[in-house]
Amino acid sequence: MQTFQNASAGSIVLSMADRIIENRAYLSEIDGKIGDGDHGVNMAKGFGMAAERLKEKDASLASALDTLGTVLMTEIGGSMGPLYGVMFTEFAEKLQGVTLVDAAAYSHMLHAGLEGIQSIGSAKVGDKTMLDALIPAVEAFDTAHVKGQSFGEALQALVEAAEAGRDSTLNLVAKIGRASRLGERSLGVLDAGATSCALILKELSLGARSRLQ
Repeated sequence: MQTFQNASAGSIVLSMADRIIENRAYLSEIDGKIGDGDHGVNMAKGFGMAAERLKEKDASLASALDTLGTVLMTEIGGSMGPLYGVMFTEFAEKLQGVTLVDAAAYSHMLHAGLEGIQSIGSAKVGDKTMLDALIPAVEAFDTAHVKGQSFGEALQALVEAAEAGRDSTLNLVAKIGRASRLGERSLGVLDAGATSCALILKELSLGARSRLQ
């Protein structure tokens, strides 16, 4: 059975921060087409602050995710700070006390994060939000796991589903948030939240895959 060590995986969060900061301008650009245009700036600020607090620390994945979630929830403005904040703190809570993370533990983590987001918002698949990437990703991971595929294969399925979900938002009309005011004019633009979510899920999954034993 494939697993990775929670204790030595905190640096995955630093890699996630790198990806978000690298994509800061792109995320703000696509957000600017149908939203406030500050998604990349706010995300990069929050992830950067968390990374600074984690550097030089040998944090577990659970601890690093908790630091990230707390920063996003308490120190970053906009609509996405609380949503990602609760997702990451729920991720962290599910991993607390877990020494070796297996596919079942990873699934529990994903579901806790999803449920946390759903507890503070009403969005669903098809509304052109981050959930268009997150929900298909969680479902793809679980389906692969149930079918007997390896942890690594399930992680790959998750990434592919997250990116497909992100791409699906091009053809959706926004039904939640500022973009919903544009109606049909929101067609043809990627949702910034779904885009950042796919980036985050990919980096998290690549980090986990590279540590599987």
